[in-house]
Amino acid sequence: MNKERRPRTRRLRTRTFGPVADLENHLPTEWWKELFDSLYLRTDGDVVENEANTVAEIDTLIDNTGVKPGDRVLDLCCGQGRHCMELARRGFKSITGIDRSRYLIRLARRRARKAGYDISFHEGDARKLRLADDSLDCVMIMGNSFGYFDVEEADARVLLEIKDVLRSGGTLALDLTDGDWMREHFEPRSWEWIDENYFVCRERSLAADGQRLISREVVVHAERGVIADQFYAERLYSRERIQALLQHVGFENTRIHDNIRAESDRNQDLGMMGNRIFITTRAPRKAAVQPAKGRKPTDVTVLLGDPRLPDTVKKGGQFNEEDIDTVNQLKNALGEVTGYRFRYLDNHAVMIEDLNRNPPAFVFNLCDEGYNNDAFKELHVPALLEMINIPYTGAGPACLAHCYDKALVRAVAENLDIPVPLETFVKPEDQSATLPSIFPAILKPNFGDSSIGITQNAVVHNPNELIAYLSSLHETLPNRPILVQEFLSGNEFSVGLIGNPQQGLRALPILEVDYTALDESLPRILGYESKWLPDSPYWTHIHYRETDLPQDQQRLMIDYSSRLFERLGCRDYARFDFRADAAGNIKLLEVNPNPGWCWDGKQNLMAGYAGMRYADMLQAILDAAAERIRQAQRSEHKEEQLAQLVSG
Repeated sequence: MNKERRPRTRRLRTRTFGPVADLENHLPTEWWKELFDSLYLRTDGDVVENEANTVAEIDTLIDNTGVKPGDRVLDLCCGQGRHCMELARRGFKSITGIDRSRYLIRLARRRARKAGYDISFHEGDARKLRLADDSLDCVMIMGNSFGYFDVEEADARVLLEIKDVLRSGGTLALDLTDGDWMREHFEPRSWEWIDENYFVCRERSLAADGQRLISREVVVHAERGVIADQFYAERLYSRERIQALLQHVGFENTRIHDNIRAESDRNQDLGMMGNRIFITTRAPRKAAVQPAKGRKPTDVTVLLGDPRLPDTVKKGGQFNEEDIDTVNQLKNALGEVTGYRFRYLDNHAVMIEDLNRNPPAFVFNLCDEGYNNDAFKELHVPALLEMINIPYTGAGPACLAHCYDKALVRAVAENLDIPVPLETFVKPEDQSATLPSIFPAILKPNFGDSSIGITQNAVVHNPNELIAYLSSLHETLPNRPILVQEFLSGNEFSVGLIGNPQQGLRALPILEVDYTALDESLPRILGYESKWLPDSPYWTHIHYRETDLPQDQQRLMIDYSSRLFERLGCRDYARFDFRADAAGNIKLLEVNPNPGWCWDGKQNLMAGYAGMRYADMLQAILDAAAERIRQAQRSEHKEEQLAQLVSG
């Protein structure tokens, strides 16, 4: 959903429907879903890229809401972020922008970075905000971005979401078309030149029920002909109807202020932006939240790997003294965590029966060994919990499956404009003649974690070394595709995040790997030896420290990590590993949902840099999961509320 003058639908190239008798019959239900892109900014840029309009609209917002630079503000349906950036220019610090269009959100991020503004932009659906309840002072929907859905109940769902994320007495500012005026004054047909190459023709008519204005827009290039023929619509709220809807949802003290009139650089058809009303309304007073102190502890079952079973990842293929000590350190730390009562389940033979018989309030899923200590079955544990309807910490099955596939993660990162190393995907049956000539290179299994298959010999410098190690991997890990990846020789970093997008992600201080004590003849990598072989120089001579990178580079890695966290569906906590190439360009190595939770793992080291004890980190993960679960339950309650509103 976007700030929008003339919403639009699927772009059709070199095709037109020809004359259309009934525009409404051609209107897609979800016309708004994919079409806010570069063409939108071309056709509507005379208004939505007009700086004078943006300044005037923010003046109106501030004058009529009293919002101050210290307030927490959400720009819902933020489009390319023009209102967010105008607020930032005026000194506002806590600004979030959410929009359905990936194209516009990416553009907003780029513009904000270029201007030096710290604004949090996210893709999202206005009907399901992933934000904490009572977390905002003001929500604004500017530039005529309300009323796009085919049923009014969906608009009510948006308002319910906004009411919940606003604090008691928080303000909603709504800028939308004056429906009564538009019914009487819309132009049935118009056309205009956009620039010297493009012109646009528009048709408009009222829907059969008179409640929406249906529009058709044909965009034509002077030489290439028709490049888009698209249909869109917007609900025409009268002043009385929007007031009634806001009151019905539970808002209070609704006021309608002076009309907003837009300027056009082309002085042409203003469409739905021609005459708008500006509305402010307040969230109702909310009951105080019960303080955590004094609450009955929540029953939590901690799921772990099974020490009775073999584990091919671990030294010697089984649990050893270091693993038992790690579990004991965990239990001691959880003994200091407040608000939860723990029991432990590590016998996989009875896991399913036990959870069915004694279902906990939720599960602390620390079974990163996988079901029956099979790493390929790590995702089976949360899948099992979902089948028996037990909430749990950490990533879901889909996220774990996606992140287990390194090539897939790389493709997602590229799609999010996150730098990645050069890479070739080698299938088990591929011949050596097809291998790349990127040297130095590092070979790693495409599927897997815990650095299986990545040893000091994984870094190769010529075709002979590459073929030799590839053959070794095919023997030890048969039928697995292998990645031949550009070896990044610069500094290596880890970013740890705790929380969730809807309640806020906390970035821990960034960790940097210190290889200076490692023998120079050994490749600088965190391979299998560094994690599982205590007698290896990789175990004893690699150290970690808090990075002293410049803040802008740290912020960039945190931004990359936050985007991946949300896009891949991570939950509660995750770790993101990066490394620089020889020129200092930082690139993504991998994403670790449900990263190592042990006392000496990277996540806890980063927490320590922030002054957190081991117990504090575990508490933070549990609290993030508990809040996410509570919000999911509240979301179900919202659906019940909406059903009651509709029936009422």
